[in-house]
Amino acid sequence: MMITDHLIAVYDRPVPRYTSYPTAPHFHGGIGPDAMTEWLIALPADAPLSLYIHVPFCKKMCWYCGCNTQIVARHQPVAEFTETLLAEIARIGDILKASGHKCQVSSVHFGGGTPNSLAPDEFERIMAALGHHFALGADLDLAIELDPRTVDAGFLAAMRRVGVNRASLGVQDFDPVVQAAVNRVQPFDMVRGCVESLRDAGIRSLNLDLIYGLPFQSVSGLRRTVSQAVELAPDRIALFGYAHVPWMKPHQRLIDDASLPDSYARFRQFEAAAQALLAADYARIGLDHFAKPGDALRVARDNRTLKRNFQGYTVDRADTLIGFGPSAISAFPQGYIQNAPDHAPWARAIGEGRLAACKGVAITDEDQRRRAIIEQIMCFGRVDLADFSFDPADALAGLMPLIDDGLAHLNGTVLTVTERGLPFQRVVAAAFDAYLVPEAKRHSRAV
Repeated sequence: MMITDHLIAVYDRPVPRYTSYPTAPHFHGGIGPDAMTEWLIALPADAPLSLYIHVPFCKKMCWYCGCNTQIVARHQPVAEFTETLLAEIARIGDILKASGHKCQVSSVHFGGGTPNSLAPDEFERIMAALGHHFALGADLDLAIELDPRTVDAGFLAAMRRVGVNRASLGVQDFDPVVQAAVNRVQPFDMVRGCVESLRDAGIRSLNLDLIYGLPFQSVSGLRRTVSQAVELAPDRIALFGYAHVPWMKPHQRLIDDASLPDSYARFRQFEAAAQALLAADYARIGLDHFAKPGDALRVARDNRTLKRNFQGYTVDRADTLIGFGPSAISAFPQGYIQNAPDHAPWARAIGEGRLAACKGVAITDEDQRRRAIIEQIMCFGRVDLADFSFDPADALAGLMPLIDDGLAHLNGTVLTVTERGLPFQRVVAAAFDAYLVPEAKRHSRAV
Protein backbone atom coordinates (compact mmCIF):
# COMPACT_ATOMS: atom_id res chain seq x y z
CA MET A 1 0.00 0.00 0.00
CA MET A 2 1.14 3.55 -0.63
CA ILE A 3 1.37 5.61 2.55
CA THR A 4 2.76 9.05 1.86
CA ASP A 5 4.43 11.55 4.13
CA HIS A 6 1.30 13.67 3.68
CA LEU A 7 -0.98 10.98 5.11
CA ILE A 8 1.27 10.40 8.11
CA ALA A 9 1.61 14.14 8.72
CA VAL A 10 -2.18 14.62 8.62
CA TYR A 11 -3.47 11.48 10.32
CA ASP A 12 -0.74 10.37 12.74
CA ARG A 13 -2.39 12.25 15.57
CA PRO A 14 -3.35 11.36 19.14
CA VAL A 15 -6.51 9.25 19.20
CA PRO A 16 -7.88 6.69 21.68
CA ARG A 17 -7.31 2.95 21.32
CA TYR A 18 -11.06 2.49 21.89
CA THR A 19 -10.97 -0.31 24.41
CA SER A 20 -14.01 1.51 25.81
CA TYR A 21 -16.40 4.24 24.75
CA PRO A 22 -16.60 6.81 26.23
CA THR A 23 -12.87 6.48 26.83
CA ALA A 24 -11.01 6.70 30.15
CA PRO A 25 -10.20 10.46 30.00
CA HIS A 26 -13.95 11.09 30.34
CA PHE A 27 -14.28 9.14 33.60
CA HIS A 28 -15.19 11.41 36.53
CA GLY A 29 -15.57 11.27 40.30
CA GLY A 30 -19.33 11.42 40.20
CA ILE A 31 -19.39 7.66 39.58
CA GLY A 32 -18.10 5.77 42.62
CA PRO A 33 -18.78 2.98 45.14
CA ASP A 34 -22.53 3.64 45.40
CA ALA A 35 -22.97 3.44 41.63
CA MET A 36 -20.91 0.26 41.45
CA THR A 37 -23.00 -1.35 44.18
CA GLU A 38 -26.20 -0.37 42.36
CA TRP A 39 -24.91 -1.70 39.06
CA LEU A 40 -23.83 -4.99 40.64
CA ILE A 41 -27.24 -5.47 42.24
CA ALA A 42 -29.05 -4.59 39.01
CA LEU A 43 -27.33 -7.31 36.97
CA PRO A 44 -29.72 -10.02 35.73
CA ALA A 45 -29.25 -13.19 37.76
CA ASP A 46 -28.00 -15.20 34.79
CA ALA A 47 -25.81 -12.51 33.20
CA PRO A 48 -22.37 -14.07 32.51
CA LEU A 49 -19.37 -12.35 34.06
CA SER A 50 -15.77 -11.82 33.03
CA LEU A 51 -13.20 -11.11 35.76
CA TYR A 52 -9.95 -9.13 35.58
CA ILE A 53 -7.32 -9.14 38.35
CA HIS A 54 -4.69 -6.41 38.23
CA VAL A 55 -1.42 -7.30 39.98
CA PRO A 56 0.44 -3.97 40.24
CA PHE A 57 4.01 -5.16 40.91
CA CYS A 58 7.22 -5.73 38.97
CA LYS A 59 10.72 -6.60 40.11
CA LYS A 60 12.32 -4.19 37.64
CA MET A 61 11.03 -1.20 35.71
CA CYS A 62 10.95 -1.47 31.93
CA TRP A 63 11.50 2.07 30.69
CA TYR A 64 8.88 1.81 27.91
CA CYS A 65 6.17 0.69 30.35
CA GLY A 66 2.82 2.47 30.37
CA CYS A 67 1.14 0.13 32.87
CA ASN A 68 0.02 0.84 36.41
CA THR A 69 2.76 -0.87 38.40
CA GLN A 70 5.33 -0.37 41.16
CA ILE A 71 8.76 -1.86 41.70
CA VAL A 72 9.19 -3.98 44.83
CA ALA A 73 12.42 -5.34 46.25
CA ARG A 74 10.68 -7.26 49.06
CA HIS A 75 7.74 -9.63 48.89
CA GLN A 76 5.86 -8.16 51.84
CA PRO A 77 3.89 -5.60 49.75
CA VAL A 78 2.79 -8.41 47.41
CA ALA A 79 1.67 -10.52 50.38
CA GLU A 80 -0.32 -7.60 51.80
CA PHE A 81 -1.85 -6.97 48.38
CA THR A 82 -2.97 -10.59 48.22
CA GLU A 83 -4.83 -10.33 51.53
CA THR A 84 -6.59 -7.14 50.41
CA LEU A 85 -7.45 -8.66 47.04
CA LEU A 86 -9.04 -11.66 48.76
CA ALA A 87 -11.19 -9.26 50.80
CA GLU A 88 -12.22 -7.37 47.64
CA ILE A 89 -13.20 -10.62 45.92
CA ALA A 90 -15.29 -11.62 48.94
CA ARG A 91 -16.95 -8.19 49.14
CA ILE A 92 -18.07 -8.15 45.52
CA GLY A 93 -19.06 -11.81 45.61
CA ASP A 94 -21.22 -11.19 48.66
CA ILE A 95 -22.99 -8.24 46.99
CA LEU A 96 -23.78 -10.35 43.93
CA LYS A 97 -24.98 -13.38 45.87
CA ALA A 98 -27.17 -11.24 48.14
CA SER A 99 -28.88 -9.91 45.00
CA GLY A 100 -29.56 -13.42 43.76
CA HIS A 101 -26.92 -13.45 41.03
CA LYS A 102 -25.68 -16.86 39.90
CA CYS A 103 -22.11 -15.51 39.49
CA GLN A 104 -21.42 -17.54 36.35
CA VAL A 105 -17.95 -16.63 35.05
CA SER A 106 -16.79 -17.28 31.48
CA SER A 107 -13.34 -15.70 31.62
CA VAL A 108 -10.66 -14.76 34.17
CA HIS A 109 -7.66 -12.65 33.15
CA PHE A 110 -4.63 -11.83 35.31
CA GLY A 111 -2.80 -8.70 34.15
CA GLY A 112 -0.40 -6.13 35.53
CA GLY A 113 2.30 -5.28 36.29
CA THR A 114 3.59 -8.78 36.51
CA PRO A 115 1.08 -11.38 37.76
CA ASN A 116 3.87 -13.87 38.39
CA SER A 117 5.12 -11.48 41.08
CA LEU A 118 2.67 -13.46 43.20
CA ALA A 119 4.05 -16.44 45.09
CA PRO A 120 2.63 -19.75 43.82
CA ASP A 121 0.58 -20.27 47.00
CA GLU A 122 -0.81 -16.72 46.74
CA PHE A 123 -1.88 -17.32 43.15
CA GLU A 124 -3.62 -20.53 44.18
CA ARG A 125 -5.35 -18.83 47.12
CA ILE A 126 -6.70 -16.14 44.79
CA MET A 127 -8.03 -18.78 42.41
CA ALA A 128 -9.58 -20.66 45.34
CA ALA A 129 -11.31 -17.47 46.48
CA LEU A 130 -12.65 -16.85 42.99
CA GLY A 131 -13.91 -20.42 42.89
CA HIS A 132 -15.61 -19.97 46.28
CA HIS A 133 -17.39 -16.70 45.49
CA PHE A 134 -18.04 -17.25 41.77
CA ALA A 135 -19.11 -20.16 39.58
CA LEU A 136 -16.10 -20.97 37.39
CA GLY A 137 -17.27 -23.22 34.59
CA ALA A 138 -15.44 -26.26 33.25
CA ASP A 139 -14.83 -24.36 29.99
CA LEU A 140 -13.38 -21.32 31.79
CA ASP A 141 -10.93 -19.22 29.78
CA LEU A 142 -8.17 -18.63 32.35
CA ALA A 143 -5.45 -16.32 31.05
CA ILE A 144 -2.36 -14.74 32.55
CA GLU A 145 0.27 -12.24 31.44
CA LEU A 146 3.83 -13.30 32.29
CA ASP A 147 7.33 -11.89 32.43
CA PRO A 148 9.53 -14.68 30.99
CA ARG A 149 12.46 -13.51 33.12
CA THR A 150 10.72 -14.45 36.35
CA VAL A 151 8.60 -17.52 35.53
CA ASP A 152 9.90 -20.36 37.71
CA ALA A 153 9.03 -24.02 38.20
CA GLY A 154 6.94 -23.31 41.30
CA PHE A 155 4.70 -20.83 39.51
CA LEU A 156 4.38 -23.10 36.48
CA ALA A 157 3.24 -25.93 38.77
CA ALA A 158 0.65 -23.62 40.36
CA MET A 159 -0.60 -22.61 36.91
CA ARG A 160 -1.09 -26.25 35.99
CA ARG A 161 -2.91 -27.00 39.25
CA VAL A 162 -5.43 -24.18 38.86
CA GLY A 163 -5.98 -24.84 35.16
CA VAL A 164 -4.46 -21.82 33.39
CA ASN A 165 -5.00 -22.47 29.68
CA ARG A 166 -3.84 -19.25 28.04
CA ALA A 167 -0.70 -17.19 28.58
CA SER A 168 0.86 -14.06 27.14
CA LEU A 169 4.58 -13.32 27.26
CA GLY A 170 6.01 -9.82 27.08
CA VAL A 171 8.79 -10.09 24.47
CA GLN A 172 8.84 -6.60 22.85
CA ASP A 173 12.04 -7.15 20.83
CA PHE A 174 14.81 -9.77 20.67
CA ASP A 175 17.54 -7.31 19.65
CA PRO A 176 19.97 -7.00 22.61
CA VAL A 177 20.69 -3.33 21.80
CA VAL A 178 16.98 -2.47 21.93
CA GLN A 179 16.53 -4.55 25.09
CA ALA A 180 19.34 -2.69 26.83
CA ALA A 181 17.90 0.66 25.74
CA VAL A 182 14.55 -0.10 27.42
CA ASN A 183 15.98 -1.92 30.48
CA ARG A 184 14.47 -5.31 29.64
CA VAL A 185 17.15 -7.84 28.85
CA GLN A 186 15.80 -11.32 28.02
CA PRO A 187 17.75 -13.37 25.46
CA PHE A 188 15.91 -15.43 22.89
CA ASP A 189 16.98 -18.70 24.51
CA MET A 190 15.41 -17.57 27.80
CA VAL A 191 12.09 -16.87 26.10
CA ARG A 192 12.24 -20.12 24.15
CA GLY A 193 12.83 -22.06 27.38
CA CYS A 194 9.85 -20.32 28.96
CA VAL A 195 7.64 -21.15 25.98
CA GLU A 196 8.62 -24.83 26.18
CA SER A 197 7.90 -24.90 29.92
CA LEU A 198 4.48 -23.28 29.42
CA ARG A 199 3.51 -25.87 26.84
CA ASP A 200 4.67 -28.61 29.20
CA ALA A 201 2.42 -27.01 31.85
CA GLY A 202 -0.65 -27.43 29.64
CA ILE A 203 -1.00 -23.99 28.06
CA ARG A 204 -3.19 -24.47 24.98
CA SER A 205 -2.98 -20.90 23.66
CA LEU A 206 0.12 -18.72 23.72
CA ASN A 207 0.48 -15.06 22.79
CA LEU A 208 3.67 -13.03 22.37
CA ASP A 209 3.65 -9.23 22.71
CA LEU A 210 5.95 -7.30 20.38
CA ILE A 211 6.45 -3.52 20.27
CA TYR A 212 7.54 -1.29 17.41
CA GLY A 213 8.71 2.31 17.75
CA LEU A 214 11.25 1.53 20.50
CA PRO A 215 14.69 3.16 20.67
CA PHE A 216 17.23 1.92 18.11
CA GLN A 217 14.73 -0.32 16.34
CA SER A 218 15.01 -0.75 12.59
CA VAL A 219 13.00 -2.43 9.85
CA SER A 220 15.60 -5.18 9.45
CA GLY A 221 15.82 -5.67 13.20
CA LEU A 222 12.07 -6.02 13.57
CA ARG A 223 11.99 -8.54 10.74
CA ARG A 224 14.55 -10.61 12.67
CA THR A 225 12.49 -10.34 15.84
CA VAL A 226 9.35 -11.45 14.00
CA SER A 227 11.25 -14.37 12.47
CA GLN A 228 12.40 -15.48 15.92
CA ALA A 229 8.92 -15.03 17.37
CA VAL A 230 7.40 -17.13 14.57
CA GLU A 231 10.00 -19.82 15.28
CA LEU A 232 8.37 -20.23 18.71
CA ALA A 233 5.01 -20.87 16.97
CA PRO A 234 2.72 -18.83 19.25
CA ASP A 235 -0.97 -18.95 18.45
CA ARG A 236 -1.19 -15.16 18.53
CA ILE A 237 1.17 -12.23 18.25
CA ALA A 238 0.26 -8.70 19.33
CA LEU A 239 2.18 -5.89 17.62
CA PHE A 240 1.81 -2.71 19.66
CA GLY A 241 3.17 0.76 18.96
CA TYR A 242 5.29 2.24 21.74
CA ALA A 243 3.52 5.22 23.33
CA HIS A 244 6.14 7.73 24.46
CA VAL A 245 4.37 9.76 27.17
CA PRO A 246 7.08 10.87 29.63
CA TRP A 247 4.78 13.58 31.02
CA MET A 248 2.54 10.73 32.27
CA LYS A 249 5.21 8.08 32.93
CA PRO A 250 8.35 9.82 34.26
CA HIS A 251 10.51 6.69 33.94
CA GLN A 252 10.18 7.02 30.16
CA ARG A 253 12.48 10.04 30.44
CA LEU A 254 15.29 7.49 30.77
CA ILE A 255 14.78 6.80 27.06
CA ASP A 256 16.72 9.18 24.83
CA ASP A 257 14.23 10.93 22.55
CA ALA A 258 16.89 11.06 19.83
CA SER A 259 16.95 7.25 19.69
CA LEU A 260 13.24 7.02 18.84
CA PRO A 261 12.01 6.67 15.23
CA ASP A 262 9.92 9.40 13.65
CA SER A 263 6.36 8.77 12.50
CA TYR A 264 7.30 7.57 9.02
CA ALA A 265 9.95 5.19 10.39
CA ARG A 266 7.39 3.84 12.89
CA PHE A 267 4.98 3.15 10.05
CA ARG A 268 7.66 1.35 8.03
CA GLN A 269 8.52 -0.76 11.07
CA PHE A 270 4.91 -1.77 11.62
CA GLU A 271 4.31 -2.59 7.97
CA ALA A 272 7.50 -4.65 7.73
CA ALA A 273 6.59 -6.64 10.84
CA ALA A 274 2.98 -7.05 9.71
CA GLN A 275 3.98 -8.27 6.24
CA ALA A 276 6.40 -10.78 7.79
CA LEU A 277 3.60 -12.12 10.00
CA LEU A 278 1.17 -12.37 7.10
CA ALA A 279 3.82 -14.27 5.12
CA ALA A 280 4.09 -16.70 8.04
CA ASP A 281 0.33 -17.44 7.79
CA TYR A 282 -0.76 -15.21 10.66
CA ALA A 283 -3.96 -13.33 9.80
CA ARG A 284 -4.40 -9.72 10.83
CA ILE A 285 -7.00 -9.30 13.56
CA GLY A 286 -8.25 -5.75 13.96
CA LEU A 287 -5.73 -3.06 14.75
CA ASP A 288 -2.67 -4.89 16.05
CA HIS A 289 -3.21 -8.62 16.57
CA PHE A 290 -2.22 -11.55 14.37
CA ALA A 291 -3.46 -15.13 14.72
CA LYS A 292 -2.69 -18.57 13.29
CA PRO A 293 -5.33 -20.64 11.45
CA GLY A 294 -7.82 -22.15 13.87
CA ASP A 295 -7.13 -19.64 16.65
CA ALA A 296 -10.28 -18.46 18.43
CA LEU A 297 -9.59 -14.80 17.55
CA ARG A 298 -9.33 -15.65 13.88
CA VAL A 299 -12.54 -17.68 13.98
CA ALA A 300 -14.34 -14.84 15.80
CA ARG A 301 -13.15 -12.33 13.22
CA ASP A 302 -14.42 -14.50 10.40
CA ASN A 303 -17.86 -15.07 11.96
CA ARG A 304 -18.08 -11.46 13.21
CA THR A 305 -18.31 -12.29 16.93
CA LEU A 306 -14.99 -10.63 17.81
CA LYS A 307 -15.19 -8.11 20.66
CA ARG A 308 -12.92 -5.43 22.09
CA ASN A 309 -12.45 -4.56 25.77
CA PHE A 310 -9.76 -3.40 28.19
CA GLN A 311 -7.69 -6.52 27.50
CA GLY A 312 -7.78 -5.79 23.76
CA TYR A 313 -9.40 -8.17 21.28
CA THR A 314 -11.37 -10.99 22.83
CA VAL A 315 -13.83 -13.78 22.08
CA ASP A 316 -15.46 -13.39 25.50
CA ARG A 317 -19.20 -12.74 25.15
CA ALA A 318 -19.88 -11.47 28.67
CA ASP A 319 -21.23 -7.91 28.71
CA THR A 320 -20.09 -7.42 32.32
CA LEU A 321 -16.42 -7.25 33.28
CA ILE A 322 -15.53 -6.89 36.97
CA GLY A 323 -12.06 -5.57 37.77
CA PHE A 324 -10.16 -6.28 40.99
CA GLY A 325 -7.04 -4.53 42.24
CA PRO A 326 -5.68 -0.97 41.97
CA SER A 327 -6.62 0.84 38.73
CA ALA A 328 -8.75 -2.08 37.48
CA ILE A 329 -11.72 -1.01 35.36
CA SER A 330 -15.12 -2.68 35.45
CA ALA A 331 -17.60 -2.56 32.58
CA PHE A 332 -21.34 -2.82 33.18
CA PRO A 333 -24.31 -2.35 30.87
CA GLN A 334 -24.79 1.02 32.59
CA GLY A 335 -21.20 2.26 32.21
CA TYR A 336 -17.59 1.98 33.37
CA ILE A 337 -16.06 2.24 36.84
CA GLN A 338 -12.38 2.34 37.78
CA ASN A 339 -10.77 1.43 41.09
CA ALA A 340 -8.43 3.85 42.84
CA PRO A 341 -5.20 3.69 40.78
CA ASP A 342 -2.82 3.89 43.74
CA HIS A 343 -2.34 0.97 46.09
CA ALA A 344 -2.84 2.85 49.39
CA PRO A 345 -6.33 4.31 48.75
CA TRP A 346 -7.45 1.05 47.14
CA ALA A 347 -6.28 -0.97 50.15
CA ARG A 348 -7.75 1.54 52.60
CA ALA A 349 -11.19 1.38 51.00
CA ILE A 350 -11.24 -2.42 50.98
CA GLY A 351 -9.91 -2.54 54.53
CA GLU A 352 -12.79 -0.35 55.67
CA GLY A 353 -15.33 -2.66 54.04
CA ARG A 354 -16.02 -0.37 51.07
CA LEU A 355 -15.60 -0.79 47.34
CA ALA A 356 -12.54 0.97 45.95
CA ALA A 357 -14.24 2.57 42.93
CA CYS A 358 -13.12 6.19 42.50
CA LYS A 359 -14.35 7.33 39.09
CA GLY A 360 -16.29 6.24 36.04
CA VAL A 361 -18.88 7.23 33.50
CA ALA A 362 -22.49 6.29 32.86
CA ILE A 363 -23.34 5.61 29.22
CA THR A 364 -26.37 6.87 27.35
CA ASP A 365 -28.31 5.16 24.58
CA GLU A 366 -26.43 7.32 22.10
CA ASP A 367 -23.12 6.26 23.68
CA GLN A 368 -24.12 2.62 23.24
CA ARG A 369 -24.93 3.16 19.60
CA ARG A 370 -21.65 4.93 18.87
CA ARG A 371 -19.74 2.35 20.93
CA ALA A 372 -21.17 -0.45 18.79
CA ILE A 373 -20.19 1.36 15.58
CA ILE A 374 -16.66 2.04 16.85
CA GLU A 375 -16.27 -1.58 17.94
CA GLN A 376 -17.29 -2.82 14.48
CA ILE A 377 -14.71 -0.54 12.87
CA MET A 378 -11.98 -1.60 15.30
CA CYS A 379 -12.78 -5.32 14.99
CA PHE A 380 -13.75 -5.76 11.35
CA GLY A 381 -12.87 -2.54 9.53
CA ARG A 382 -16.43 -2.42 8.24
CA VAL A 383 -19.82 -1.36 9.57
CA ASP A 384 -23.29 -0.91 8.12
CA LEU A 385 -24.49 2.25 9.83
CA ALA A 386 -28.09 1.33 9.03
CA ASP A 387 -27.80 -1.53 11.53
CA PHE A 388 -27.59 1.13 14.23
CA SER A 389 -30.04 3.63 12.71
CA PHE A 390 -27.15 6.02 12.22
CA ASP A 391 -27.32 8.61 9.44
CA PRO A 392 -23.88 8.78 7.73
CA ALA A 393 -24.41 12.54 7.39
CA ASP A 394 -23.95 12.83 11.18
CA ALA A 395 -20.30 11.77 10.81
CA LEU A 396 -19.64 13.05 7.30
CA ALA A 397 -17.54 16.03 8.37
CA GLY A 398 -15.05 13.69 10.01
CA LEU A 399 -15.26 11.01 7.34
CA MET A 400 -14.92 13.10 4.16
CA PRO A 401 -11.18 13.83 4.48
CA LEU A 402 -10.57 10.12 5.13
CA ILE A 403 -12.67 9.15 2.13
CA ASP A 404 -10.99 11.74 -0.09
CA ASP A 405 -7.56 10.39 0.91
CA GLY A 406 -8.57 6.80 0.20
CA LEU A 407 -8.49 5.61 3.82
CA ALA A 408 -12.19 4.78 3.97
CA HIS A 409 -15.01 4.08 1.54
CA LEU A 410 -18.70 4.85 2.04
CA ASN A 411 -21.17 2.95 -0.11
CA GLY A 412 -24.66 4.03 0.93
CA THR A 413 -24.67 3.25 4.66
CA VAL A 414 -21.76 0.77 4.57
CA LEU A 415 -18.45 2.20 5.75
CA THR A 416 -15.28 0.23 5.01
CA VAL A 417 -11.71 0.91 6.06
CA THR A 418 -9.58 0.41 2.94
CA GLU A 419 -6.32 -1.51 2.91
CA ARG A 420 -4.58 1.85 2.69
CA GLY A 421 -6.51 3.00 5.72
CA LEU A 422 -5.74 0.04 8.00
CA PRO A 423 -2.86 1.82 9.78
CA PHE A 424 -5.32 4.64 10.53
CA GLN A 425 -8.17 2.47 11.78
CA ARG A 426 -8.35 4.42 15.06
CA VAL A 427 -8.70 7.68 13.13
CA VAL A 428 -11.65 6.28 11.19
CA ALA A 429 -13.27 5.14 14.45
CA ALA A 430 -12.66 8.60 15.94
CA ALA A 431 -15.04 10.10 13.38
CA PHE A 432 -17.84 8.66 15.53
CA ASP A 433 -16.42 9.83 18.87
CA ALA A 434 -18.71 12.61 20.07
CA TYR A 435 -16.43 13.39 23.03
CA LEU A 436 -13.03 13.57 21.38
CA VAL A 437 -11.22 16.87 21.74
CA PRO A 438 -7.75 16.77 20.17
CA GLU A 439 -5.28 16.92 23.05
CA ALA A 440 -1.75 15.76 22.34
CA LYS A 441 -1.18 14.58 25.90
CA ARG A 442 -4.27 12.38 26.33
CA HIS A 443 -3.73 9.61 23.83
CA SER A 444 -1.01 7.76 21.95
CA ARG A 445 -0.42 8.56 18.28
CA ALA A 446 -2.39 6.74 15.62
CA VAL A 447 0.60 5.01 13.97
